[in-house]
Amino acid sequence: MTAYDPEGDGAKMSFEKDMSYIDYLSLDPILGAQNRQSEAHDEMLFIIQHQTSELWMRLCLHELSTARHALAGGALQPSFKMLTRVARIFEQLNSAWDVLRTMTPSEYTEFRKDLGSSSGFQSHQYRLIEFILGNRNPAMLKVHEHRPELHRMLTQELGQKSLYHVVLDLLASAMETQFDATVYQFDTPHQANDDVMAAWVTVYEKPDQHWELYELAEKLVDLEDYFRRWRFNHVTTVERIIGFKRGSGGTSGVKYLRRMLEVELFPELWNLRGIL
Repeated sequence: MTAYDPEGDGAKMSFEKDMSYIDYLSLDPILGAQNRQSEAHDEMLFIIQHQTSELWMRLCLHELSTARHALAGGALQPSFKMLTRVARIFEQLNSAWDVLRTMTPSEYTEFRKDLGSSSGFQSHQYRLIEFILGNRNPAMLKVHEHRPELHRMLTQELGQKSLYHVVLDLLASAMETQFDATVYQFDTPHQANDDVMAAWVTVYEKPDQHWELYELAEKLVDLEDYFRRWRFNHVTTVERIIGFKRGSGGTSGVKYLRRMLEVELFPELWNLRGIL
């Protein structure tokens, strides 16, 4: 049997003067960025899992920023696709924990000391995702002071409305009301508000009259659902690998992560379910 010749089938085989796959994706720097600090076999898994997570978070930020802009302009339908995509990205990130959990405590111990003080707690992209969604805590800025450009970017985010703030503007307009200024705190996590709750209840009681807001609310719930699963899987993975040791960045590890499970990004959308 004659070997298949892709060139004879019309495939381009020479790229001396044209952009190739590896050029377009800038694969040289990406595939050369796995700089292990030890000889431990499993450190490669640890590095790639976190690097790919950061790439997915990069896409999350792209989608969330564009979705917020679309919502602010009243373009709800395009935002639905973006919010759905973010939820599916977190589904992908959840699957990544399954791969990392194939590493045992003994294997992690082989290179943990080589991490120094580095920790996922220091991820500026994760922090920016939280800030955009509304879980805002200025105390978290300090860890980025050694990188002025990142500190500045996060500070700028605290100076504008979160994605949920923009959604609440749409809700207030539809209900022909105005929420109290305390609802729009730029530098603290959003807290459940009775007036906001009442407005969302109206939407859920009459979805046929407020279909776009109803659909938007469910997109947000879906996003937070997957986000919560990601946090839960994070806790489980850390406990499985290091138990209740302190995190490499100095946090209390599992205890800190468990506190994060209590955070609600869109509390009214969850609380109203007990009212309907």
